[in-house]
Amino acid sequence: MPTAVLAGDPCFDRILAALPSRESFRRRLGVTPGQRLVVLNSTWGPHSLFAQESFPWLLRELTGSLPVDEYRICAVLHPNIWHGHGPGQIDRWLRRARDAGLTVIPPLGPWRQALVASDAVIGDHGSVTFYAAAIGRPVLLGAFPHEDLDPASPVAALGRTAPHLRPYKPPRPQIEGLLDGWFPGRHDAVTAQTTSAPGESGTLLRRTFYRLLRRDEPPWPALLDRLPAPHSGPARVLSPLRVVTRILRDREVSVTRYAEPAADPEPDASGDAHTVVPDKTPDPSRIALADLVLSHGPDDPADGAGDGADAWAPGPAVAWATAVSQRFRYAAMAVAVTGRDSCLVRTADGTLLTLTGAPTGTGPGPDPAVYASALHAWLESGHVIGDLIAGDHPGHLTVVTGTARHQMRVTLTP
Repeated sequence: MPTAVLAGDPCFDRILAALPSRESFRRRLGVTPGQRLVVLNSTWGPHSLFAQESFPWLLRELTGSLPVDEYRICAVLHPNIWHGHGPGQIDRWLRRARDAGLTVIPPLGPWRQALVASDAVIGDHGSVTFYAAAIGRPVLLGAFPHEDLDPASPVAALGRTAPHLRPYKPPRPQIEGLLDGWFPGRHDAVTAQTTSAPGESGTLLRRTFYRLLRRDEPPWPALLDRLPAPHSGPARVLSPLRVVTRILRDREVSVTRYAEPAADPEPDASGDAHTVVPDKTPDPSRIALADLVLSHGPDDPADGAGDGADAWAPGPAVAWATAVSQRFRYAAMAVAVTGRDSCLVRTADGTLLTLTGAPTGTGPGPDPAVYASALHAWLESGHVIGDLIAGDHPGHLTVVTGTARHQMRVTLTP
Protein backbone atom coordinates (compact mmCIF):
# COMPACT_ATOMS: atom_id res chain seq x y z
CA MET A 1 0.00 0.00 0.00
CA PRO A 2 1.25 3.55 -0.65
CA THR A 3 1.02 4.42 3.05
CA ALA A 4 2.76 1.27 4.31
CA VAL A 5 6.43 1.22 5.33
CA LEU A 6 8.61 -1.80 5.97
CA ALA A 7 10.15 -0.70 9.27
CA GLY A 8 11.41 -3.85 11.02
CA ASP A 9 11.04 -4.38 14.77
CA PRO A 10 13.14 -2.23 17.15
CA CYS A 11 12.22 -4.31 20.20
CA PHE A 12 13.29 -7.54 18.54
CA ASP A 13 16.46 -5.92 17.17
CA ARG A 14 17.52 -4.91 20.69
CA ILE A 15 16.96 -8.50 21.84
CA LEU A 16 19.04 -9.83 18.94
CA ALA A 17 21.88 -7.42 19.71
CA ALA A 18 21.88 -8.58 23.36
CA LEU A 19 22.16 -12.32 22.66
CA PRO A 20 25.96 -12.35 23.11
CA SER A 21 25.40 -10.94 26.64
CA ARG A 22 23.40 -13.98 27.76
CA GLU A 23 25.94 -15.25 30.33
CA SER A 24 26.48 -11.76 31.71
CA PHE A 25 22.73 -11.28 32.08
CA ARG A 26 22.43 -14.64 33.85
CA ARG A 27 25.09 -13.64 36.38
CA ARG A 28 23.40 -10.27 36.98
CA LEU A 29 20.06 -12.03 37.53
CA GLY A 30 21.69 -14.30 40.11
CA VAL A 31 21.38 -17.52 38.08
CA THR A 32 24.00 -19.91 39.48
CA PRO A 33 25.96 -22.52 37.48
CA GLY A 34 23.74 -25.52 36.78
CA GLN A 35 20.57 -23.55 37.53
CA ARG A 36 17.78 -23.21 34.96
CA LEU A 37 15.95 -19.92 34.51
CA VAL A 38 12.24 -20.33 33.68
CA VAL A 39 10.34 -17.19 32.62
CA LEU A 40 6.60 -17.20 33.27
CA ASN A 41 4.98 -14.78 30.83
CA SER A 42 1.43 -13.56 30.36
CA THR A 43 -0.21 -11.07 28.04
CA TRP A 44 -3.43 -9.34 29.14
CA GLY A 45 -7.10 -10.11 28.64
CA PRO A 46 -9.59 -12.80 29.70
CA HIS A 47 -7.87 -15.53 27.68
CA SER A 48 -4.33 -14.82 28.87
CA LEU A 49 -2.31 -17.16 31.08
CA PHE A 50 -2.71 -14.79 34.04
CA ALA A 51 -6.52 -14.98 33.71
CA GLN A 52 -6.68 -18.78 33.70
CA GLU A 53 -8.30 -20.55 36.62
CA SER A 54 -5.19 -22.75 36.80
CA PHE A 55 -2.75 -19.82 37.20
CA PRO A 56 -2.66 -19.86 41.04
CA TRP A 57 -2.01 -23.61 40.89
CA LEU A 58 0.81 -23.04 38.41
CA LEU A 59 2.43 -20.43 40.66
CA ARG A 60 2.28 -22.74 43.69
CA GLU A 61 3.67 -25.68 41.75
CA LEU A 62 6.51 -23.79 40.10
CA THR A 63 7.69 -22.28 43.38
CA GLY A 64 6.96 -25.32 45.55
CA SER A 65 7.87 -28.35 43.43
CA LEU A 66 10.97 -27.08 41.64
CA PRO A 67 14.17 -27.22 43.74
CA VAL A 68 15.20 -23.66 44.52
CA ASP A 69 18.88 -24.29 43.81
CA GLU A 70 18.17 -25.91 40.43
CA TYR A 71 15.52 -23.52 39.09
CA ARG A 72 15.08 -19.76 39.11
CA ILE A 73 11.58 -18.46 38.27
CA CYS A 74 10.86 -14.98 36.88
CA ALA A 75 7.44 -13.59 36.01
CA VAL A 76 6.89 -11.10 33.17
CA LEU A 77 3.36 -9.67 33.15
CA HIS A 78 1.97 -7.37 30.46
CA PRO A 79 1.83 -3.70 31.57
CA ASN A 80 -1.95 -3.71 31.09
CA ILE A 81 -2.21 -6.30 33.90
CA TRP A 82 -0.33 -3.95 36.22
CA HIS A 83 -2.34 -0.90 35.17
CA GLY A 84 -5.66 -2.71 35.14
CA HIS A 85 -5.41 -4.17 38.65
CA GLY A 86 -2.84 -1.86 40.25
CA PRO A 87 0.61 -2.70 41.64
CA GLY A 88 -0.76 -3.18 45.15
CA GLN A 89 -3.22 -5.87 44.05
CA ILE A 90 -0.62 -7.61 41.90
CA ASP A 91 1.76 -7.64 44.86
CA ARG A 92 -0.90 -9.21 47.10
CA TRP A 93 -1.73 -11.90 44.56
CA LEU A 94 1.93 -12.80 44.03
CA ARG A 95 3.23 -12.33 47.57
CA ARG A 96 3.32 -16.00 48.59
CA ALA A 97 5.07 -16.90 45.35
CA ARG A 98 7.58 -14.09 45.87
CA ASP A 99 8.28 -15.33 49.39
CA ALA A 100 8.98 -18.73 47.84
CA GLY A 101 11.55 -17.27 45.42
CA LEU A 102 9.59 -15.89 42.45
CA THR A 103 11.20 -12.79 40.93
CA VAL A 104 8.59 -10.45 39.45
CA ILE A 105 9.90 -8.21 36.68
CA PRO A 106 8.23 -4.76 36.93
CA PRO A 107 6.40 -3.46 33.83
CA LEU A 108 9.32 -1.21 32.82
CA GLY A 109 11.93 -3.68 34.09
CA PRO A 110 14.45 -5.90 32.30
CA TRP A 111 12.01 -8.35 30.71
CA ARG A 112 14.03 -8.53 27.49
CA GLN A 113 17.17 -9.34 29.49
CA ALA A 114 15.31 -12.10 31.35
CA LEU A 115 14.18 -13.51 28.00
CA VAL A 116 17.76 -13.55 26.68
CA ALA A 117 18.98 -15.22 29.89
CA SER A 118 16.18 -17.79 30.06
CA ASP A 119 16.35 -21.56 29.57
CA ALA A 120 12.61 -21.95 28.97
CA VAL A 121 9.47 -19.80 28.77
CA ILE A 122 5.96 -20.70 29.89
CA GLY A 123 3.60 -18.30 28.15
CA ASP A 124 0.59 -17.70 25.95
CA HIS A 125 -0.30 -15.88 22.71
CA GLY A 126 1.49 -12.67 23.67
CA SER A 127 4.41 -11.18 21.80
CA VAL A 128 6.93 -11.96 24.55
CA THR A 129 6.34 -15.69 24.14
CA PHE A 130 6.73 -15.35 20.37
CA TYR A 131 9.97 -13.40 20.84
CA ALA A 132 11.24 -16.22 23.07
CA ALA A 133 10.58 -18.79 20.35
CA ALA A 134 12.18 -16.47 17.77
CA ILE A 135 15.50 -16.42 19.66
CA GLY A 136 15.47 -20.19 20.07
CA ARG A 137 14.18 -20.57 23.61
CA PRO A 138 12.02 -23.63 24.41
CA VAL A 139 8.39 -22.54 24.81
CA LEU A 140 5.58 -24.22 26.73
CA LEU A 141 2.11 -22.71 26.21
CA GLY A 142 0.09 -22.40 29.40
CA ALA A 143 -2.86 -20.81 27.57
CA PHE A 144 -3.64 -20.24 23.92
CA PRO A 145 -7.00 -18.98 22.57
CA HIS A 146 -6.84 -20.26 18.98
CA GLU A 147 -10.27 -18.77 18.27
CA ASP A 148 -8.98 -15.23 19.01
CA LEU A 149 -6.26 -15.31 16.37
CA ASP A 150 -6.12 -15.17 12.60
CA PRO A 151 -5.25 -18.77 11.63
CA ALA A 152 -2.81 -17.41 9.02
CA SER A 153 -0.84 -15.35 11.54
CA PRO A 154 2.63 -16.41 12.78
CA VAL A 155 1.44 -16.44 16.40
CA ALA A 156 -1.40 -18.82 15.53
CA ALA A 157 1.13 -21.07 13.79
CA LEU A 158 3.24 -21.12 16.96
CA GLY A 159 0.15 -22.19 18.91
CA ARG A 160 -0.30 -25.15 16.58
CA THR A 161 3.33 -26.30 16.79
CA ALA A 162 4.54 -25.53 20.33
CA PRO A 163 3.79 -27.96 23.18
CA HIS A 164 1.02 -27.04 25.64
CA LEU A 165 1.20 -27.23 29.42
CA ARG A 166 -1.16 -29.78 30.97
CA PRO A 167 -2.90 -27.99 33.87
CA TYR A 168 -2.98 -29.70 37.27
CA LYS A 169 -0.28 -32.17 36.21
CA PRO A 170 3.15 -31.86 37.86
CA PRO A 171 5.02 -29.15 35.93
CA ARG A 172 8.54 -30.35 36.62
CA PRO A 173 8.36 -33.43 34.32
CA GLN A 174 6.75 -31.23 31.66
CA ILE A 175 9.52 -28.64 31.86
CA GLU A 176 12.27 -31.26 31.89
CA GLY A 177 10.62 -33.06 28.97
CA LEU A 178 10.49 -29.76 27.06
CA LEU A 179 14.19 -29.12 27.66
CA ASP A 180 15.30 -32.70 26.99
CA GLY A 181 13.35 -32.84 23.73
CA TRP A 182 14.40 -29.43 22.50
CA PHE A 183 16.52 -29.01 19.37
CA PRO A 184 17.77 -25.77 17.77
CA GLY A 185 15.59 -24.45 14.99
CA ARG A 186 12.42 -26.20 16.16
CA HIS A 187 10.25 -23.15 15.44
CA ASP A 188 12.35 -21.49 12.73
CA ALA A 189 9.75 -21.96 10.02
CA VAL A 190 7.26 -19.95 12.10
CA THR A 191 9.53 -17.40 13.76
CA ALA A 192 11.22 -16.46 10.50
CA GLN A 193 8.13 -14.27 10.05
CA THR A 194 9.03 -12.13 13.08
CA THR A 195 10.60 -9.56 10.73
CA SER A 196 12.01 -9.61 7.22
CA ALA A 197 14.57 -6.95 8.21
CA PRO A 198 16.30 -8.21 11.37
CA GLY A 199 18.73 -5.68 12.78
CA GLU A 200 17.68 -2.95 10.36
CA SER A 201 14.80 -1.19 12.11
CA GLY A 202 16.84 1.82 13.24
CA THR A 203 17.98 2.53 9.70
CA LEU A 204 14.55 1.99 8.16
CA LEU A 205 12.68 4.10 10.70
CA ARG A 206 15.09 7.03 10.65
CA ARG A 207 15.06 7.06 6.86
CA THR A 208 11.25 7.22 6.94
CA PHE A 209 11.17 10.02 9.54
CA TYR A 210 13.60 12.23 7.64
CA ARG A 211 11.84 11.58 4.36
CA LEU A 212 8.55 12.74 5.89
CA LEU A 213 10.34 15.80 7.32
CA ARG A 214 11.90 16.48 3.91
CA ARG A 215 15.32 16.69 5.52
CA ASP A 216 18.62 14.96 4.88
CA GLU A 217 19.62 12.21 7.31
CA PRO A 218 22.63 12.70 9.60
CA PRO A 219 25.81 11.04 8.37
CA TRP A 220 26.22 8.76 11.41
CA PRO A 221 24.56 5.35 11.72
CA ALA A 222 21.05 5.02 13.17
CA LEU A 223 21.68 3.00 16.34
CA LEU A 224 19.30 1.62 18.94
CA ASP A 225 20.12 1.79 22.65
CA ARG A 226 21.69 -1.43 23.89
CA LEU A 227 19.89 -3.28 26.66
CA PRO A 228 21.49 -2.43 30.01
CA ALA A 229 22.64 -5.19 32.34
CA PRO A 230 19.93 -6.20 34.83
CA HIS A 231 20.50 -5.87 38.56
CA SER A 232 18.06 -8.32 40.13
CA GLY A 233 20.59 -10.48 42.00
CA PRO A 234 19.81 -13.88 43.53
CA ALA A 235 16.30 -14.80 44.61
CA ARG A 236 15.70 -14.44 48.33
CA VAL A 237 13.43 -17.17 49.74
CA LEU A 238 11.50 -16.23 52.88
CA SER A 239 9.26 -19.30 53.04
CA PRO A 240 10.29 -22.33 55.13
CA LEU A 241 12.45 -24.74 53.17
CA ARG A 242 12.07 -28.51 53.17
CA VAL A 243 15.54 -29.93 52.53
CA VAL A 244 16.20 -33.48 51.31
CA THR A 245 19.79 -34.68 51.78
CA ARG A 246 21.73 -37.80 50.84
CA ILE A 247 25.24 -38.90 51.76
CA LEU A 248 26.58 -39.94 48.36
CA ARG A 249 30.01 -41.02 49.57
CA ASP A 250 32.50 -39.97 52.21
CA ARG A 251 32.57 -36.17 52.33
CA GLU A 252 30.04 -35.78 49.51
CA VAL A 253 26.48 -34.66 50.28
CA SER A 254 23.53 -34.07 47.94
CA VAL A 255 21.21 -31.20 48.97
CA THR A 256 17.79 -30.50 47.37
CA ARG A 257 15.76 -27.62 48.80
CA TYR A 258 12.06 -26.92 48.20
CA ALA A 259 10.25 -23.73 49.19
CA GLU A 260 7.21 -24.65 51.30
CA PRO A 261 6.02 -27.58 49.16
CA ALA A 262 2.34 -28.48 49.34
CA ALA A 263 3.22 -32.15 49.92
CA ASP A 264 6.29 -34.26 50.59
CA PRO A 265 8.51 -33.22 47.66
CA GLU A 266 10.24 -36.59 47.41
CA PRO A 267 8.00 -39.22 49.03
CA ASP A 268 10.21 -42.10 47.88
CA ALA A 269 13.50 -40.43 48.78
CA SER A 270 16.11 -42.66 50.39
CA GLY A 271 17.79 -39.75 52.19
CA ASP A 272 16.94 -37.66 55.22
CA ALA A 273 15.03 -34.39 55.44
CA HIS A 274 15.10 -31.33 57.63
CA THR A 275 13.44 -27.92 57.77
CA VAL A 276 15.18 -24.57 57.36
CA VAL A 277 13.23 -21.45 58.36
CA PRO A 278 14.48 -17.92 57.55
CA ASP A 279 14.29 -15.51 60.46
CA LYS A 280 12.29 -13.08 58.30
CA THR A 281 9.65 -15.61 57.28
CA PRO A 282 6.13 -14.11 57.06
CA ASP A 283 4.96 -16.59 59.74
CA PRO A 284 7.38 -16.25 62.70
CA SER A 285 5.66 -19.11 64.56
CA ARG A 286 7.29 -21.51 62.10
CA ILE A 287 10.77 -20.71 63.45
CA ALA A 288 10.10 -22.76 66.60
CA LEU A 289 9.76 -25.86 64.36
CA ALA A 290 13.04 -25.30 62.50
CA ASP A 291 15.99 -27.66 62.45
CA LEU A 292 18.06 -24.79 61.09
CA VAL A 293 17.25 -21.11 61.67
CA LEU A 294 18.64 -18.97 58.86
CA SER A 295 19.39 -15.27 58.45
CA HIS A 296 20.70 -13.60 55.29
CA GLY A 297 21.35 -10.32 57.06
CA PRO A 298 20.31 -7.98 59.86
CA ASP A 299 17.25 -5.78 59.97
CA ASP A 300 19.58 -2.81 60.26
CA PRO A 301 22.03 -2.79 57.30
CA ALA A 302 24.49 -0.86 59.50
CA ASP A 303 25.13 -4.16 61.32
CA GLY A 304 25.97 -5.94 58.06
CA ALA A 305 29.15 -6.71 56.19
CA GLY A 306 28.90 -3.61 54.03
CA ASP A 307 29.67 -5.44 50.76
CA GLY A 308 26.33 -4.70 49.13
CA ALA A 309 24.92 -8.13 49.94
CA ASP A 310 23.28 -7.07 53.26
CA ALA A 311 25.03 -10.02 54.88
CA TRP A 312 26.17 -10.26 58.50
CA ALA A 313 29.53 -8.96 59.68
CA PRO A 314 31.43 -11.63 61.69
CA GLY A 315 30.99 -10.08 65.14
CA PRO A 316 27.24 -9.37 64.91
CA ALA A 317 26.77 -12.77 63.25
CA VAL A 318 28.14 -14.54 66.33
CA ALA A 319 25.90 -12.47 68.61
CA TRP A 320 22.84 -13.22 66.44
CA ALA A 321 23.58 -16.96 66.28
CA THR A 322 24.12 -17.15 70.04
CA ALA A 323 20.84 -15.35 70.78
CA VAL A 324 18.91 -17.60 68.34
CA SER A 325 20.40 -20.78 69.81
CA GLN A 326 19.41 -19.69 73.31
CA ARG A 327 15.88 -18.82 72.24
CA PHE A 328 15.22 -21.85 70.02
CA ARG A 329 16.93 -24.63 71.95
CA TYR A 330 15.53 -27.43 69.76
CA ALA A 331 17.17 -26.07 66.63
CA ALA A 332 20.28 -27.97 65.56
CA MET A 333 21.94 -24.91 64.03
CA ALA A 334 21.72 -21.15 63.73
CA VAL A 335 23.03 -20.04 60.32
CA ALA A 336 24.07 -16.45 59.51
CA VAL A 337 25.11 -15.67 55.94
CA THR A 338 28.27 -13.53 56.12
CA GLY A 339 29.02 -13.12 52.40
CA ARG A 340 28.16 -14.30 48.92
CA ASP A 341 30.06 -17.56 49.48
CA SER A 342 30.18 -17.93 53.26
CA CYS A 343 28.13 -18.37 56.40
CA LEU A 344 28.67 -18.73 60.11
CA VAL A 345 27.11 -21.70 61.92
CA ARG A 346 26.51 -22.22 65.63
CA THR A 347 25.65 -25.80 66.53
CA ALA A 348 23.44 -26.79 69.44
CA ASP A 349 26.49 -27.52 71.62
CA GLY A 350 27.86 -24.00 71.02
CA THR A 351 30.51 -24.82 68.42
CA LEU A 352 31.11 -21.95 66.01
CA LEU A 353 32.07 -22.81 62.43
CA THR A 354 32.68 -20.84 59.25
CA LEU A 355 31.60 -22.48 55.98
CA THR A 356 33.15 -21.11 52.80
CA GLY A 357 32.47 -22.11 49.20
CA ALA A 358 35.15 -22.05 46.54
CA PRO A 359 34.58 -19.39 43.84
CA THR A 360 33.11 -20.94 40.70
CA GLY A 361 34.63 -18.56 38.18
CA THR A 362 31.50 -18.88 36.01
CA GLY A 363 29.02 -16.89 38.04
CA PRO A 364 27.57 -16.63 41.54
CA GLY A 365 27.77 -19.69 43.74
CA PRO A 366 24.82 -21.24 45.54
CA ASP A 367 23.08 -19.74 48.53
CA PRO A 368 25.62 -20.32 51.35
CA ALA A 369 22.78 -21.81 53.42
CA VAL A 370 23.15 -24.90 51.20
CA TYR A 371 26.49 -25.54 52.89
CA ALA A 372 24.89 -25.48 56.33
CA SER A 373 22.30 -28.08 55.25
CA ALA A 374 25.08 -30.29 53.87
CA LEU A 375 27.04 -30.04 57.12
CA HIS A 376 23.91 -30.79 59.15
CA ALA A 377 23.25 -33.93 57.08
CA TRP A 378 26.86 -35.05 57.42
CA LEU A 379 26.78 -34.65 61.21
CA GLU A 380 23.39 -36.38 61.46
CA SER A 381 24.84 -39.38 59.61
CA GLY A 382 27.04 -40.09 62.63
CA HIS A 383 30.13 -38.00 61.96
CA VAL A 384 31.58 -35.43 64.31
CA ILE A 385 33.36 -32.17 63.64
CA GLY A 386 36.69 -33.71 64.61
CA ASP A 387 36.33 -36.22 61.75
CA LEU A 388 35.93 -33.36 59.32
CA ILE A 389 38.76 -31.20 60.55
CA ALA A 390 41.23 -34.10 60.54
CA GLY A 391 42.22 -36.42 57.67
CA ASP A 392 43.82 -36.05 54.26
CA HIS A 393 41.62 -33.13 53.19
CA PRO A 394 40.87 -31.26 56.41
CA GLY A 395 37.66 -29.30 56.46
CA HIS A 396 36.49 -30.10 52.93
CA LEU A 397 33.05 -31.33 51.84
CA THR A 398 31.63 -31.65 48.32
CA VAL A 399 28.05 -30.36 48.07
CA VAL A 400 25.90 -31.46 45.12
CA THR A 401 22.85 -29.44 44.02
CA GLY A 402 21.25 -30.91 40.90
CA THR A 403 24.02 -31.23 38.31
CA ALA A 404 26.33 -28.72 40.02
CA ARG A 405 29.13 -29.64 42.44
CA HIS A 406 30.46 -27.16 44.97
CA GLN A 407 33.53 -27.38 47.18
CA MET A 408 33.01 -26.25 50.77
CA ARG A 409 35.61 -25.65 53.46
CA VAL A 410 34.79 -25.87 57.17
CA THR A 411 36.90 -24.04 59.74
CA LEU A 412 36.54 -23.49 63.46
CA THR A 413 35.61 -19.91 64.30
CA PRO A 414 37.62 -18.50 67.21
